[in-house]
Amino acid sequence: MSTEQSGELSVATIEAKVEAIWRDVLQVPAGHEDETFFELNGESISANRLASRVEGELGIWVEVGDIFEEDPDLAGFIRTVVAKAGNPSRA
Repeated sequence: MSTEQSGELSVATIEAKVEAIWRDVLQVPAGHEDETFFELNGESISANRLASRVEGELGIWVEVGDIFEEDPDLAGFIRTVVAKAGNPSRA
């Protein structure tokens, strides 16, 4: 049984889904991986959408404050989500 079949997502799956969410929410085409959240015109609404989509689609809770404090690029946001994958709820 794979990790995804047992209810756990692989790191590769998390990375791919987070990238898709990031690109969709921020309307970012390929080639902008090094630009940070704010450089991509991210703001409070898009930060909330990112956090909400990650939680809704992956079950991983990311605090909006993490996005504002870290101003991550795509790789940085992926690292944040993967790090939080071990604690998927707000509890």
